[in-house]
Amino acid sequence: MNSLKEIIRIGLLRGSLEFKQFLRQRESVVFTLFFPVILLFIFGTVFKDTIAPGVTFSQYFVAGMIASGLVNTGFQQLAITIPMERDFGTLKRLRGTPMSVSSYFIGKALLVTILMIIQTALLLLFGTLMFGLNLPTSPTLWWNFTWLVILGSACSTILGIAFSVVPKSGRGASAVVSPIVIILQFFSGVFFVFTSLPSWMQQFAALFPLKWLTQGMRSVFLPADFATQEVAGSWEVGKTAIILIIWLIVGLIFSIRSFKWSRE
Repeated sequence: MNSLKEIIRIGLLRGSLEFKQFLRQRESVVFTLFFPVILLFIFGTVFKDTIAPGVTFSQYFVAGMIASGLVNTGFQQLAITIPMERDFGTLKRLRGTPMSVSSYFIGKALLVTILMIIQTALLLLFGTLMFGLNLPTSPTLWWNFTWLVILGSACSTILGIAFSVVPKSGRGASAVVSPIVIILQFFSGVFFVFTSLPSWMQQFAALFPLKWLTQGMRSVFLPADFATQEVAGSWEVGKTAIILIIWLIVGLIFSIRSFKWSRE
């Protein structure tokens, strides 16, 4: 059995290799890193209304897109690419190497983390320059932003690995995963103000991490008094952390028990 140090070392090497492979795929680079920026430009340009004193829809939308980006780069990408790797025999070949399941998970987590950092930086830069997004002004807000990104990224990564066993083939993975992500984006207050949605949508969205990630990001980038516009009348930061941790634990358990190197 590999030592913990060796597991981490192999995982980091795998993650760096996957990032290099990702950069060679121009379509993936554009879609993953720049498509959220394009969406921000479109929605931010079309919807310029003020939704609360000192808060425009564009600012509201940036917070949602940052949270959504964590889901796209983690859950969506992994739930689609892992079945493809399984079909192409990539995972089967990796099984014949010293790489363990844990190292494979670490490699995927590293890839998602790098992509998430780049995508978030682009959204912050574009949102600040084009739509007047206010960056956090206190150490507490920066701390909240940091743990939201770390916890959200970890949760999204693990859930993507766990869900990768659901698609029956790599070819059909996108058709299974993408609609789920899109529906959750609409229900979770990414494209619309959350409180304007029907109550049944709000209750449904509250079962999943994306709703809490978007609300958490709003607590970082929107004025403190905007919390009164939320369903609970507050940011519920502690509750957000608890729900994300629960999903992370559930996803980790399911990933370990269900992950397969091949479909056989």
